[in-house]
This record gives sequence, structure tokens and C-alpha cells, in this order.
Amino acid sequence: MSFALFLAGVATFALLYSTQALLPLISGDFGVSASDASWTVAAATGGLAVFVLPMSALSERFGRRTVMTASLAVAVTVGLLVPFAPSLGWLVALRAVQGAALAGLPASATAYLAEEVRPKALVTAIGLFVAGNSVGGMSGRVITGWAAQEWGWRVAVGLLGVIAVACAVAFRLLLPAPRHFRAGSLRPGVLARTVRDHLANPLLRRLYAIGALFMTVFGGVYTVIGYRLTEAPFSLPQGIVGSVFLVYLVGTVSASAAGRLVARLGRRGALYAAGGTTAAGLLLSLADALVPVLLGLVLITAGFFAGHAVASSAVGKTATQGRAQAAALYQSAYYVGSSAGSTAGAVAFHAGGWAGTVGVGLLAVAGVVAITAVGSLAAMRSGAPVRVRSASC
Repeated sequence: MSFALFLAGVATFALLYSTQALLPLISGDFGVSASDASWTVAAATGGLAVFVLPMSALSERFGRRTVMTASLAVAVTVGLLVPFAPSLGWLVALRAVQGAALAGLPASATAYLAEEVRPKALVTAIGLFVAGNSVGGMSGRVITGWAAQEWGWRVAVGLLGVIAVACAVAFRLLLPAPRHFRAGSLRPGVLARTVRDHLANPLLRRLYAIGALFMTVFGGVYTVIGYRLTEAPFSLPQGIVGSVFLVYLVGTVSASAAGRLVARLGRRGALYAAGGTTAAGLLLSLADALVPVLLGLVLITAGFFAGHAVASSAVGKTATQGRAQAAALYQSAYYVGSSAGSTAGAVAFHAGGWAGTVGVGLLAVAGVVAITAVGSLAAMRSGAPVRVRSASC
């Protein structure tokens, strides 16, 4: 089960961010700016954000495994068409469709795990799924970086599509049939009440905002970093820039270790630690030397993936019913943050260079800390200890 969902995570992030490391080449091919090219990323994450809630409703009715399988099938098919996009407009449109198709994965996967995995093992299980995301994001960028250097961005994206097909087939063959799923209703009124109940929960609202803000940082940094490293004073070739994404391996480790971090610090303590680590990485990346920039990316990546794993697992524990909708709302907020971060980071880079992108990230981290502090104050008022191990933040 864990390995199947790990592969699903690999395919999801590899496809979702398949153009991110290639943005300088796409800009050159179509003669567009960084902010224009960034829409190839924002369209995919935006499509996912819009469709994740409807897809979660389908998973409540037809089953998690069915929806995840269908979503991957459509996404990998579109992935094989992306290399043939004749213009930036067509490329953005195909990426939006691909993102909408991938919407069936994140919410359904976390709901599937919440239903099939023992509560004590849930954080670790979701951490492994998130680790698959990090491996997919890393491998996709590294593979496309070197392939694009030799054969261009179109061949690179096509190669990634073939790899995603293999992951999708293996996922379907390996994923066990659910044992605890109970079909729900597709009636709009029932869905609306479930969504309303989740949004009325202040804890869930805080978790959704935290996920969005963490992803704002991550989306902005990794959308722009390719431009920064290909320009002076670094002037790195595309293959080396793609290899920079090997720092995603740090995210694999930090996401997998999220359960131990929560056990030691409590959930809010883990979120403070993740936010502080991310902020330190942003500041370190301001240096004009390659080594501190890479160390900064390591810290940003570690902090982001740890924070995401902690927040997303808390959503699964907090929602006792309508888990797919609860997870879908988190994923929607998360990918809205990605789209916003990609666009805002690129605009800030165009206006003020890398310092502008870092400024956007630091504002988002400040939001994470402030929201977590609100949770701490709420716990103090209710008489609960500030350092807790329950699903609160």
C-alpha cells in the first residue's frame, strides 16, 4: 500500500511540475518573460486546486482507488501530448487539463490512508506519500534538466511522461482494494453541508491556511531558482540547474521524519520548527555564492516538506467524517498557494531580483508562525497544554 501510493506521489509531482525546471528554455523558445512562462506551472496547480473538491466527492461515491486510477490515466495521457504544444497558449491549456486530472490523487490518497491505516501510523504513512511527492519533484526536474540540455525541453517533458506512465501502471497493480471504504452520497446538498462544517472548524481553517502559505514559499522559490542560477554570477548550464533539485532528497527525509518530530515537539512545535527552518533557508539563499544558496535551498526544502506533512496529517486526524472533502479543501488551499507563489515569486523576481522572491517567501512564513501562534493561544484559553500531541495547531 505504502509503495503504491509512493509511486502515485512520484507521478503526481513529476507531472505537476514538469515544466518548472525548464522555464528559462520555454521562455527562450516562445520569446516570453519569466512571469509569462510561469503560467505553465500556475495553470497546472490552479487546475488541481479548482477540481480537487469535485474529485473528492467522486471518490466518496465511487471509491478512492477508482478515482486515483482514472486521474492518473488521464494525466499521463495528457503528459504525452504536452511536448507537441505549438504555442505557449496551448501549453498552458494542456497543463491546466493535466492539473485538473491530477486533482483526483492528493485528496483521495490521504482519505484512503486515513481509512485503511491505524491512527498511530497515519503521520508516517502520509509522510511516505509526501516523500513520494518530493522524489517525483526531484527526479522530474533532474531528468528534464539533463535531457533538455541535450535534446530540448520538448523531449525532456516527453521522457517524463513515459516515466509517469510506468509509475501509473505499477500503482494500479500494487494498490490493495480498500477494506473500510463506505460509499457516500453525490447529492450537492450533502457535499455543501460537509464543506460548510469543515470550513466552520477553526482548527481546519488554520491548517488550510498553513498549507497554502508553506506552498507559497515553495512555489515561488522553485519557479524562479532556474532563472537565478542560469544568470550571472552563477551562469550554470541547464543540466546543472536541473541537478540542483536533488535537494528534494532532503524533503523526502524530513517528510518521512515528521511523525518523530511531532512526537518530540508536539504538532505546533513541529510547525514552528518547520517555519523557522524555511525562513533561515530563505535568508541564506540571498548570498551571491553558490554554496550558501544551495544550503539555503536545503533548509527551505526540509522546512517545507516537514510542515506540509504535519499539517496534512492533522487534517486527516481532525476530520472524523467527510475525510475526502476535508483533505480536498486542504489540497485546494495548498495548490492555490502554489499558483500564487509561482506567479508572485516570478513577478517579484522581475521587479526586484531574487531579494524580491525571498521577500514574498518571508511574508508567507510570517503568516505560518502567526497562525500557529493563534492556535497556541486558543489552546491556552481552553486549558489545553501549549505543547500537545493531539491534532491541533
